[in-house]
Order: sequence, then C-alpha cells, then structure tokens
Amino acid sequence: MQSKVILIQSERLGKGDDQLGTMLMANFLRLLGESKEKPETLVFWNTGVRLVCEDSYVLGHLKRLEDQGVEILACTTCLEYFDLVDKLKVGKPTTMVKSIQSILNSEIVCL
Repeated sequence: MQSKVILIQSERLGKGDDQLGTMLMANFLRLLGESKEKPETLVFWNTGVRLVCEDSYVLGHLKRLEDQGVEILACTTCLEYFDLVDKLKVGKPTTMVKSIQSILNSEIVCL
C-alpha cells in the first residue's frame, strides 16, 4: 500500500459552522491516533499550523500521533507569517520543497 500524506490546511475540519468544524477536527485527530492504520505524514499549511503550536486544542492528539511514528511537518512560511516559529510544540518546521517531495511520493488526502 502506498504511503499516505494528510494535508491539514485549516484549524477546523470542513466549511460552515466554526464550532462544529473545531469538534470535527479534534475527533478526527483523536480517532486517527486510535486507528490501526496511520498516515506516514501530516503536513500543516496555512492556518492549520496553529494546531501544532502552543495552546492548540489538539496538541495532545498530535503528540500521540507523533509518538506512534507519524511524521508531523509545519510549513515554515506559514509559521513565520503567523509569528508562530517560537511556539511550535509538536513536529518540525518544513520547507515547501520537502512538502512537495512528500506529496509526489505518496497518496494525498486534503482536509
């Protein structure tokens, strides 16, 4: 089976109600951590980078996934744009080149 990369582009899952989207993202990441199968990598872009930084409501779920071997990458440009470089708490910063390599070598799921 081809490895999977999940691109997380927002703090919330889906469009529409923000409160529901927040609940859905938390449930998704929690249940992903409980799932037998895991993606190889989670890439966080745009406002999604806020999820890997201090005070994130899903930090515990992401740390669990990282402990289970899931690579967690946060867009460096996005971290810089939102002034979050020093607030990264899980995963590591990544370049667009590394993100592109991950995308081209894997099956992609966009959230």
